[in-house]
Amino acid sequence: MIAYQGKRAVDLAFALLACIGFAPVVAVVALAIWLEDSHSPFFTQIRIGRARRTFRILKFRTMEGGAVTRVGRWLRHTGLDELLQFVNVLRGEMSIVGPRPLTAEDIVRLDWSSDRHDWRFAAKPGITGVAQIVGGRSARHSSRLDRLYLHRQSALLDIWIIVLSFLINIAGKSTVRGWMRPHATRRPHRALSDRQGITESDS
Repeated sequence: MIAYQGKRAVDLAFALLACIGFAPVVAVVALAIWLEDSHSPFFTQIRIGRARRTFRILKFRTMEGGAVTRVGRWLRHTGLDELLQFVNVLRGEMSIVGPRPLTAEDIVRLDWSSDRHDWRFAAKPGITGVAQIVGGRSARHSSRLDRLYLHRQSALLDIWIIVLSFLINIAGKSTVRGWMRPHATRRPHRALSDRQGITESDS
């Protein structure tokens, strides 16, 4: 599950383009969050990264007092709450494409603390990924998609996932998943497993 040669270059190229291209969006979103409740628009949280090392993830704040805000609801719908994570990519803490970054509580809840699940932490977590786009039906399903991606990762696959993620930013998760249906729940899974000779039992 070693990353393909050039993955870091792909990460840096797209992260730099995103930081430049989305700068006006970041400014507008930050202002909208602040205008809604006069609190900081930014949110940080400790996540578990490659080799189970901790890092501080950056996001736009979408909640206030335990409830999702109006701006936060829109940010979650479009995935724009994760725009700041391009900074984590530039820092080398994350990749653009990879498994979802988990909290320590997530790992305990999922019972992924044992060495048997070290494969998932052999790569940097990603802003987006197959499981994030498709929407895993369960933790087991998401884990299977992550494993298949790590076996089959390539520059072309990463670019395909990045394009779909960009469309989600524009049209929303539900809309893009609707476009992908009925292939969304099986095509990434089947394409990855067919080319790599991986079956569901391998997860």
